Amino acid sequence: MSRFLRVAMLLTVVFLLVACGNSDAEGGAVSLYSPETPDMTREIAEAFEAETGIPVNVNYAGTNVLVNQMIAEMDNPQADVWYGGGGILPFESAIERGFIGAYTPELAKEWDVYQDGIKMRHEDYRWVGLEVFVLGLIYNTDLVDEAELPQTWDELLDEKWAGEIQIPNPAASGTATLLVLSQLMDKGEEAGWEYFDALVENVSSFPDSGGAPAQAASTGEASIGVGFDFMAYQMKDRGESVDFHIPENTPVLVNPVAIIENGPNPEGAQQFIDFMLSTEGQQIKADWFHIPIDPEVEGKSPLTLESLKDHAMDLDIDWVVDNYDRIRNEWRERYQ
Repeated sequence: MSRFLRVAMLLTVVFLLVACGNSDAEGGAVSLYSPETPDMTREIAEAFEAETGIPVNVNYAGTNVLVNQMIAEMDNPQADVWYGGGGILPFESAIERGFIGAYTPELAKEWDVYQDGIKMRHEDYRWVGLEVFVLGLIYNTDLVDEAELPQTWDELLDEKWAGEIQIPNPAASGTATLLVLSQLMDKGEEAGWEYFDALVENVSSFPDSGGAPAQAASTGEASIGVGFDFMAYQMKDRGESVDFHIPENTPVLVNPVAIIENGPNPEGAQQFIDFMLSTEGQQIKADWFHIPIDPEVEGKSPLTLESLKDHAMDLDIDWVVDNYDRIRNEWRERYQ
C-alpha cells in the first residue's frame, strides 16, 4: 500500500470518528433525569421517539439524589433534561447552582409567571410547569374512615395515628422536602421543628422513595402515607383500597421541566420539552392521573387547577432558595 493511500485512509477514519462524535452530541439520544413514575416516563419517552426518531435515555432516582448528581457533573454535564421533583422548590433552589439553562417553549411564551396565586414558570424561563400537584394524605380506605381523616397537617400529631403514618425521607425525596419546607414556612422555624419533633413519633418509616408511603398505605403497612394526588388515583384506578385527602392550607404547585446548561444534546432537549407541553405529551400525563397544565386536555383526575386554588398555601420562594440545603441538612442531623 502506498504512503499516500495509507494517509488517505487514516484521514477518512478520523473524519468518520469526528462525524460520529458530532452526531452523538447534536442528533443522538436525549438524556433525561427524572424521579417521576418510571412507567409513565418510559411511555413519554417512547411516544417522543415515535414522533421524532430521537431515543430518550432515562436516569431514574430520587429528586435530591439527581440534584447532587447534576451538581457533581457540572464540569461535564451528562443530562439534557430534568423533569419533575416534587414541584418547583428543588428547581428554584438549583437555579443558583448554575446547571439549569434557559429555554422559552413556543407553547409557554405567553404564560404569566403566576396564575391564581400558583407559580407557573420561572421569570427567565429556567423552568416551566408541566402539570399541577397537590400534597396531601393517601389513606387506606379499609383502615381509615373518611370522617376521621385529619383536616389539617397539625391533626397528624394525634396519638391515634402513632405508628400509622409513613413519610418519605426528606434527605432523598423532593416530596418530603416540600412537606418540611412548607411547614417551617407556615409555622416559623422554632415551632416548625417542634411540630416535626412530635410528628416523627407517629411515623413508622421514612423510605427514600417519594412514592413508597403511598404503596405502604395500599398494602396496609401504614394507614396514611404523605404524597401527591396522582399517586393515590393511579392505585385506586388499579382497584387498590386507597383514596386521597387534601388537608387545609397545603402546597399546590406545578411540577416543572428544565433544560440542562451545556448538556450534550440541547436541540434534542428543546424538542423533548416541546413534546411534553404538546397535546400528546399532556394527554399521556393526564392519562396517568396528573392534572394537565393545558386546560384543553381532559384528565382522569377528579381534581383541576380551578378546584385546588382555595387550598393553596402561600409559598415564600426566596426563603426556599436561601434555606433549601440548610433545612435538608438540619433534618438529617435531627432525625437520621
